[in-house]
Amino acid sequence: MRARLQALVLALMLLLAGCSSGGTRDDGRITLRFQSLAWQEESVEANRQLVAEWNAAHPDVRVEYVQGSWDSVHDQLLTAFEGGEAPDIIHDASDDLADFAYGGYLADLKGLLPARLKSDIPQRSWETTTFGDGVYGVPFLQEPRVLIANATWLRKSGVRIPTPDKPWSWAEFRRITERLSGGGKYGVAWPLKEPVSATLNLSLSAGGRLFHRGPDGKVTVRFEAADQTVPRTIHDQANTDRSASPTTLGSGGSDTLPGFFGGRYAMVPLGFSYRQQIVQQAPKGFDWKVLPAPAGAAGLTQGVSPQTLSIAEDCPHKKEAAEFLGFLLRPQNMVRLALGDWMLPTGTQALEDPALRTTRHGWAAGTALAAHLRPAPAQTIRGYPEWKDKVATPALQEYYSGAIGLGELRERLVDDGNLVLARYQR
Repeated sequence: MRARLQALVLALMLLLAGCSSGGTRDDGRITLRFQSLAWQEESVEANRQLVAEWNAAHPDVRVEYVQGSWDSVHDQLLTAFEGGEAPDIIHDASDDLADFAYGGYLADLKGLLPARLKSDIPQRSWETTTFGDGVYGVPFLQEPRVLIANATWLRKSGVRIPTPDKPWSWAEFRRITERLSGGGKYGVAWPLKEPVSATLNLSLSAGGRLFHRGPDGKVTVRFEAADQTVPRTIHDQANTDRSASPTTLGSGGSDTLPGFFGGRYAMVPLGFSYRQQIVQQAPKGFDWKVLPAPAGAAGLTQGVSPQTLSIAEDCPHKKEAAEFLGFLLRPQNMVRLALGDWMLPTGTQALEDPALRTTRHGWAAGTALAAHLRPAPAQTIRGYPEWKDKVATPALQEYYSGAIGLGELRERLVDDGNLVLARYQR
C-alpha cells in the first residue's frame, strides 16, 4: 500500500512538473507553452500550422500549442500568474495588458525582439503595449470598425456612397439613416451589448479623448463636446429619429445578422472580422458592401486595441520565446494570421500583400483605414476594466435606451468614474 502511495505521489509530481511554465527536458530540449486565443477555424489552423513549422525547423526548442478563450482570458491569466503556472507566450489584447505589465507578470521585450520586427510595426501600434519605460507585448493584429451595408438597399435609395477619401460625416450619417428608415425598417442597427469600446474608439474621429493625464501623471475623466458627438448621434438615432433599431442596442454583433440579411436594417457597424460570418451566413445573392465609419473633426481616426503576443516574466527561456515571436510574425506569416482572423496586420510589409488589397469581401476597404488607426483611449489606464464594467457600461446602456439624459451620463462617467480611477493612482 505504501509503495502504491509513493508511486501515486511521484506520478502527481511528474504531472505537475509537466504543467509548469517553460521546461527543459533531460535531453536538453526546451519546451515553450504558447497559449493562443484563436477561435475561428481558419485562425486556429493557421496558428497550429505555424507552430508545427517552427517545431519542424527547431528540434531543440519545441513550442506546445495551448488553446485559450477570449471569454475568460483575464481571470485565467491572473490565476495562472499568481500560481506560477502562466504560459510562456501569451496571446491577449493590448487593453488587457496594463495591470499585468504594472504587476510585474510580463517581460519587458525591448531588448529581446529582432530589429526587423521592431521597425516593421509603426510606433503608434507599439504605443498600445508600452507601459512606463517598458514594452510588454507585440501588437500584431488590429480591427477597425466599419459599416457593413446592404448594397442593393443603398443603391436603390440614391444616397451618396461614402469612400475612405470622401466619408460621411456623423451629421450626414444621421440624416442618411433617417432617410433610409420607415415602414418597420431601420437605417442602422447598433449592436451595443458592450458599448464602451465602440463609443470611445469611434469618438476619436470627432476629437474625443475622455481620459486626460495631468502633469503629475494622474488620469481624470472629462466628458467634453468632442466626446459627445458619437453617443449623441447614437442616442438620437434610437430615440429621436427612430432610424436605429431599439431592439439591437443590447445585442452582440452576431445577433444583428439575421435581421440584416432579412432586410430589416440597411447598415450595421461591426468589427472588420465579422465579414467572415457574413460570407458564411448571407443568403445566396445577398449584395453587401464594406463602408468606412463616419468621420469627424479628426477625419477617419478611430481607436483600436490590437491583439498582442507577450512573454511571461517567469519564463526561463525568454530569448527562445522571442525568437519564436520573430518567426511567427514574419511578414508572410503575419499575412496568414490576418487572413485566418479576417483582420488587419500591424506590420507595414504585411499590409502591402496583394491578398489584403483585393476588393473581394471588402479587404481593400479595410486596409485603406489602417493608417487612421490609433491606440484606444484607455490603453494605458490602470483601473479601466473596473471603470468600464461598473460605471461606463451601465451608464451608456441607459443613455442609449433613453432611460437617462446627457447630463446624467456626464455625471456618472466623470464623477463616478474619477472615484474609481483615483483608487488606482494613489
